[in-house]
Amino acid sequence: MAEPEITTVSQKGQVVIPQALREKLGLRPKTKLLVYGVEDAIILKKLTLPDVKKELEDLYSKIDERIAQYGELTEKEIAEEIHRYRREKRKG
Repeated sequence: MAEPEITTVSQKGQVVIPQALREKLGLRPKTKLLVYGVEDAIILKKLTLPDVKKELEDLYSKIDERIAQYGELTEKEIAEEIHRYRREKRKG
């Protein structure tokens, strides 16, 4: 475990996370953090958000493959493909 460091809360309520920790955890500008208050402690947890753009591109790619193989899809078939993709995504 790393040695603790001291930081200061600014007048605006901002806190600087020490550089070594930022590098170790991959914290870059705009990184989202969950903030928990537990008794007299503050816990910050890096929040990993899904890449929605990539997920949509993957989904459209699968739909395009299916259209190339079977022809145009109905709205019902598209909805089924979306549900199938989401189920696969949840499984891992």
